[in-house]
Amino acid sequence: MSKIVEKVKGGISFNSPVVLIFTIICFVAWLLGVITDHATTNLLFSVYNSSLLNPFTYVRFIGHIFGHADFQHFMGNIMLILVIGPLLEEKYGRRNLVIVILITALITGIINFVFFPHIQLLGASGVVFAFILLASFTHFKEGKIPVTFILVAVIYIGQEIHSGFFVNDNVSNLTHIAGGIVGSGFGFLANKKRM
Repeated sequence: MSKIVEKVKGGISFNSPVVLIFTIICFVAWLLGVITDHATTNLLFSVYNSSLLNPFTYVRFIGHIFGHADFQHFMGNIMLILVIGPLLEEKYGRRNLVIVILITALITGIINFVFFPHIQLLGASGVVFAFILLASFTHFKEGKIPVTFILVAVIYIGQEIHSGFFVNDNVSNLTHIAGGIVGSGFGFLANKKRM
């Protein structure tokens, strides 16, 4: 029996702690939302119009990235994070990836709070957009902007602008764009500093 455990231990690695912990927190937040009929989601994991005197308002500026409306919403975001995140964590490091996540959460939370106070924002899609645009900088060399970045930016951000004007859904396109800008900015600065 111990040989089987050793084989499993030898074959599995906790390769991307930031991404894995982020995924676990999102899953627990979603599960708590299901168990409490969204009470915990409303209290901790979504941004909406609330008093600045309420301390939970500030928790929600970050916490909203962990909440998801349903399992499909959770899976849509987490699958992309699990695919892209480990590559970014390896290239930029754990600390920097946490910084990207927190800055994206704070900026998208504040944008929603200020400009869309009557719309509840939750989910990790801002982080997904930050990751997608940050990933397109992985081959940034000699001060040249990669064509892949230009294509990703045009396709993803162009799609969000189009959806914002012509599609009436519950998706916060501005926060997706803000996440993309955070990822792009960080990718540009991080790669410029390395050169």
